[in-house]
Amino acid sequence: MSAAGRRGGAGFVFRALSQKSFSCLQDRDIEDRLLKWSMQGRITAQAFGFDQQFKPYQKDEFVMAFFNDQNVNSNLKLLSASGQWTTLGSKVTKIEATVVPCTQISMSFFDRLYCEGVVRETGDIVKCYDDYYDDILISDELRKVLLLEDSDHYDLFSQLDREEFLFCLFKHFCIGGTLCQFEDVVDPYLETTKAFYKDLVSVQKNPETKEIRIISTVFRVSAYMRVQCLLHMYP
Repeated sequence: MSAAGRRGGAGFVFRALSQKSFSCLQDRDIEDRLLKWSMQGRITAQAFGFDQQFKPYQKDEFVMAFFNDQNVNSNLKLLSASGQWTTLGSKVTKIEATVVPCTQISMSFFDRLYCEGVVRETGDIVKCYDDYYDDILISDELRKVLLLEDSDHYDLFSQLDREEFLFCLFKHFCIGGTLCQFEDVVDPYLETTKAFYKDLVSVQKNPETKEIRIISTVFRVSAYMRVQCLLHMYP
């Protein structure tokens, strides 16, 4: 079939970039952490190229065209309910795509954790009495900041801060999987977050001002086949 014949409504054609590697997923230390956090084998990254310039107002058309492109449909990995990786392999009939703010260019974003009794200067995470949030064990002040609105330190991060892609990654690693073994120090979480963020986000330096800015657009996507939700992802 010709490229024109495979174009979606917005005119996008995608191709799988199978040779693209992500160093964060090949780092031995990160592999060990993901295993400890019950996330090993349950997180992946893939790259696809497309042949048109993307414009923000095309968000919905772009995402729908992405999921229903022949190359994406046969290559995009999906984690099944049984924990097995398979390919999408089905026509998507509905998508819900939300832009995720992605403006942070420094890990100093998290320095405030050291100022308010959440993380000590040594990097040790301050412990607290056990609590639960949706079956997630909370045994330290870091998870309280991330999950509990009645935490004394919840206001360290505003609602806009919490919507940032960098914060979402950090929170994802801190919470971990079902059998997560939590860290006693914050460094592994910060280092892993930085490695993934660096791999997933592109930056550009202004040649005149030397200012660095992020040029990536991040979406939170739910894709549906008929009435069943297939997956949630950050393309």
